[in-house]
Amino acid sequence: METRLPLLSLDEEKLILGPYDRHVKQVSRRLGVRLSSRGGELRFQGPDDAVQALVPRVEDLLTRMRRGDKLGPLEVETALLGSMDPSAERARSVFGEALPDETQPRRMPTARTEAQRVYLEALQRDDLILATGPAGTGKTYLAVAAALQALRRGEVKRLVLTRPVVEAGERLGFLPGDLEDKIDPYLRPLFDAMSDLLGPAQARRMRELDIVEIAPLAFMRGRTLARSYVILDEAQNATTGQLKMFLTRLGEGTRAVVTGDRTQSDLPQEQKGGLADAIDRLQGTPGVSWIEFSKADVQRSALVQRIVEAYGDDE
Repeated sequence: METRLPLLSLDEEKLILGPYDRHVKQVSRRLGVRLSSRGGELRFQGPDDAVQALVPRVEDLLTRMRRGDKLGPLEVETALLGSMDPSAERARSVFGEALPDETQPRRMPTARTEAQRVYLEALQRDDLILATGPAGTGKTYLAVAAALQALRRGEVKRLVLTRPVVEAGERLGFLPGDLEDKIDPYLRPLFDAMSDLLGPAQARRMRELDIVEIAPLAFMRGRTLARSYVILDEAQNATTGQLKMFLTRLGEGTRAVVTGDRTQSDLPQEQKGGLADAIDRLQGTPGVSWIEFSKADVQRSALVQRIVEAYGDDE
């Protein structure tokens, strides 16, 4: 059976075919339908029942786009494939067709210190976790691992990884390159943690599908993050106003982890950081935990441990 649908713009074609024709490949593999575009039309070729099921889904997506709805690649893919279980479809989109016990991050970290054990428990229990302490204690790494688990279980729809870009004064427009070029050096540590847990290919795929967003803290302004797992790294470099802005972006079903080392702030010396302020204000609030790591929790090499101890005299 062959059916055609008219397109009104190139944007509609891009939406349905997907990034690098990803949706075309998925529809062909999963539904047995050949989807293509030519002469301002979408063409569907395949078994009658499959084509008849797919065309109304595409029409619905085009209708939603034409009325102004913003649709991401993951949402389009889920709609095209007709999943009855969005959480399961999301997991398959990210981790491929692997069996459930194979969709775990390839290296699931475990607690090596008492503070890490308490931290991991808080990550499973609370909606907001504040984690402070020196580098190498696993604050960010364990948070990313917990976020990936929450995604796999269908508890959240996406991951948002962010940090202040103090070195550039958050004025990214003055830096060379496109947006990704500008922010990549500052946010690379977050992507490295995800790559280590999942493997580089799966980590890149999650970014391409917009399941994971990695962005500067300033880009959170004016947004509401619902059903997301949000990690704010290097929060010692956030001002009180920035951290308040971040915390008030958290919507329904969202969990957040704020990590930082209060001894490593790049803010002006006379300015109280937002992380310290948040700890003072939020201690004892239901659903909020504060975990303080120490030099004893550093899990890097013996050399780094000695360096941390040596510089600790200046704190």
